[in-house]
Amino acid sequence: MNGITTRLHWTDKPYKWHTNDGEEVFVVLDGVVEMLYRENGVEKAAMLNVGDIFYASIGTEHVAHPVGVARVLVIESEGSV
Repeated sequence: MNGITTRLHWTDKPYKWHTNDGEEVFVVLDGVVEMLYRENGVEKAAMLNVGDIFYASIGTEHVAHPVGVARVLVIESEGSV
């Protein structure tokens, strides 16, 4: 897709806190993932199961923590941080 990257991750390691330059869609294909994010400086959490989607708008600080091994599909702007 023009300007978009699509990656499949199979991991049991937590990601790092980050803020994307563009929008991001994070889809859990297998396993469970705890998604932590900040809204107006307040940390929140959501447990994502198979089929759940997390949408991070531009500027949303977030981090994913797989609970055990998880497979996730990440769709984001090419070169996004």
